[in-house]
Amino acid sequence: MPEQNESASSMTNILIIDDENQIRKFLDIALRAQGYKTLLAENGQKGLELLALQGADLVILDLGLPDLDGFEVLLELRTWSNVPVIVLSVRANEEEKVKLLDAGANDYVTKPFSIQELMARLRVLLRQYQHSTADAASFDDGVLKIDFSKRQVFLNQQLLSLTRKEYQLLSLLAKNKGQLITQPQILKDLWGPTHQEDTHYLRILVAKLRGKLNDNAIQPKYIITEPGVGLRFLNTY
Repeated sequence: MPEQNESASSMTNILIIDDENQIRKFLDIALRAQGYKTLLAENGQKGLELLALQGADLVILDLGLPDLDGFEVLLELRTWSNVPVIVLSVRANEEEKVKLLDAGANDYVTKPFSIQELMARLRVLLRQYQHSTADAASFDDGVLKIDFSKRQVFLNQQLLSLTRKEYQLLSLLAKNKGQLITQPQILKDLWGPTHQEDTHYLRILVAKLRGKLNDNAIQPKYIITEPGVGLRFLNTY
């Protein structure tokens, strides 16, 4: 509903860092039409200054900037800010995406992009960061329930028997709902830094967990695979 969008977003500041004037204007108009407030920067240095001086609830960051590379901007702001960052890039290769996500980006959108997709990803990140100030005690969508304090998982009110690694993976993804977690991040968290190349471990674990959740790799309800990049947890009930 428009009223709900506007009331929810009217206090939300979005910082747009992009050197292309047309894209800045396009995003500015689209975001303000949804009730968001915007800050505009045409280069990385100005973007960092605006973030430091005025703050923002989310940053949309272009990679191809004229002064600092977007990757450098990301590394710099991550030394002092946890603000959610969506990266815009014409570079679509998987290595670049993994590098960005590991450096602290929360999501990426490849140019040319759909404004509807960008808005949806933006809303997911804002919900995650604005409404979960601390780790939630539980996840419950009416079908799947995860009690993080008791380390228990229920599906249709039936207690599931998960292995330690299955629970660790599910907990990691659910606590970062909507956020893309890279394969190296997951492997490091679950098996340690010496196993960041062992993607076959992860494939086997994901398949077993999907089976217990009655999830489907083709039409997933919970665990979304971004091929060659990582996993994202979404609940679509």
